[in-house]
Amino acid sequence: METKSNNAKRRELPLYKEGCSFEGYNPSSLMAETAKLRNLITKRGTLEILIPLCCSTNPVRHKKFRETLKGISSKTLAYRLQELQKGGILERHSYNEIPPRVEYRLTPKGQELVESVIALLQWMRKWSGI
Repeated sequence: METKSNNAKRRELPLYKEGCSFEGYNPSSLMAETAKLRNLITKRGTLEILIPLCCSTNPVRHKKFRETLKGISSKTLAYRLQELQKGGILERHSYNEIPPRVEYRLTPKGQELVESVIALLQWMRKWSGI
């Protein structure tokens, strides 16, 4: 007959490596945070905006995004850039010039996000057989 302590030990998940644990985290809170992140990065055009920015230390002009991102309307592009700016992912700088010039660059938070996305893409490539 199994005791409660033996039964509890059987239900524990094996750890991939020592020190890898979600101990101390509230699962509901983690799921809510995951949903926020998923909502941000899975919207149409978001990754297409972020990836070119990670490949350059130079800011990218709004005009360049419009030229590069075919199939995404100007309205969607403007809205997505605004969302990323509000989320602290992008920094927007507008110049008082004619014609107007607006540039975007990644914030440190955005750079870290892009590095994480690239790591995820590398993982996908490694394990998907692409």
